[in-house]
Amino acid sequence: MQSFFDPAILFFVFGILAGTLKSNLDVPPQISRFLSLYLLMALGLKGGFALAQSGLTAEVLISLGAALGMAMLVPLLGYLVLRRFLNGFDAAAIAATYGSVSAVTFITAVQYLDVNGITYGGHMAAAMALMESPAIVLAVVLANHARQQSASGIGAIQGQPNNAPLGRILHESLTDGAQLLLLGAMLIGVLTGEAGQAAMKPFSVDLFKGMLAFFLLDMGLLAARNMGKLKGQSAWLLVYAIVGPLVHAGLALLLGSLLGMSSGNLALLMVLAASASYIAVPAVIRHAIPEANPSLYFGMSLGLTFPFNILIGIPLYVHVAQLGF
Repeated sequence: MQSFFDPAILFFVFGILAGTLKSNLDVPPQISRFLSLYLLMALGLKGGFALAQSGLTAEVLISLGAALGMAMLVPLLGYLVLRRFLNGFDAAAIAATYGSVSAVTFITAVQYLDVNGITYGGHMAAAMALMESPAIVLAVVLANHARQQSASGIGAIQGQPNNAPLGRILHESLTDGAQLLLLGAMLIGVLTGEAGQAAMKPFSVDLFKGMLAFFLLDMGLLAARNMGKLKGQSAWLLVYAIVGPLVHAGLALLLGSLLGMSSGNLALLMVLAASASYIAVPAVIRHAIPEANPSLYFGMSLGLTFPFNILIGIPLYVHVAQLGF
């Protein structure tokens, strides 16, 4: 219950309430974009400063390897499950959404660990960046396969979408501005070390909590306004939006425990595995898999999974990670 009395979380709850009441409270898109970039830059700097102190240790490599493994396992498992009650295009799009990660969920988890005095490695920000793209690439491959099956089954259809070029999709996912900013800020943090940390403290530390609270207010408004997109959808999808993240977090717990990850790093790996992208992946998938229904993958991730993780998931994952497997 302590997490509910964190100001940032309370602003998120307030945003959901205001959105549910159909208030005209709104955060301009430009401000929202700035807040998102600020949080990623501050997180990248924090991770870089931590890496400058610790160096490239065995624990760092193990954590990054575990993150990459989860980035491939989660979308594959999700596709196999979702394909039982969805067409190939929707299954691939949702699998990509849940196989990728939510930066805001991760940033909120980092703040939660800081408030509760739980240590973790700054390299986990690099793990988040590493988990962004594999699910997108996999979804494009699966969608192209679905198109080939459709074409071979019913013949070529005039105007049918061409297979999405994998090289272009890979380039877009790897050069996404937000991801580049995160990695660039991390590199700058590594290069500048303690001197850079002292110089940037007023920007990347002192302002962080307030900026996060403001951004979560906006996310609460968006979450409330996207819940309506799920009306009339299969109950199985609603179940997947909640149970899926719990299963993914459980797999991360098993893997991280076997690899001997520290409780803080393990908690963040669980958060990453349980999160779902609602910005980067939907933007790419909308063009790469136009046959998929955006109200499904966007509504599920932002309308259900994101609020669940912010309000219940993060404290649950951290608590379980501290208990160990």
